[in-house]
Amino acid sequence: MADSVSEEKEKLTIVVFSGDLDRALAAFMLATTGASMGMDVTMFFTFWGLNILKKNEGGIKSQGLMRRMLNFVNRGGTKRLKMSKFNMFGLGTWMMKRLMKEINMPSIDEFISMAQQMGVKMVPCSTSCGMMGLPEDAFREEALSLTGAAFFLGEARESKVTLFI
Repeated sequence: MADSVSEEKEKLTIVVFSGDLDRALAAFMLATTGASMGMDVTMFFTFWGLNILKKNEGGIKSQGLMRRMLNFVNRGGTKRLKMSKFNMFGLGTWMMKRLMKEINMPSIDEFISMAQQMGVKMVPCSTSCGMMGLPEDAFREEALSLTGAAFFLGEARESKVTLFI
């Protein structure tokens, strides 16, 4: 008699706190690798990590002067991500992107599309969005609805692997 209990997928949960290019690359490499291994992957974007999921085009309509100022100086979007180290006024970021292209490594935009196609859930933190004045329409179409820390902790509790990047 065959076992009628279906085996649940192992879970990988990643908190993406940083909006740096190199850390975003690491997060998406791990997320897509996990998904390719059959894992159920959730990426929870909070604070500066939200910049990765922000749209590249258009302005962000925030409430209040401080939030408008924050979103003016911290526009975000994949085209604006910089290296965490050795940025060197943009030269390091340019070199990294050029090296990535030479070895046919996906760009962050390509990683985001690939992750979505693989079933990776990319979730912006509602609390961080509220504090920073980011409405749901500030994010790319690949991002799911805003959720809070309780959602992340529920996912992390069930995960075999939980990472903070």
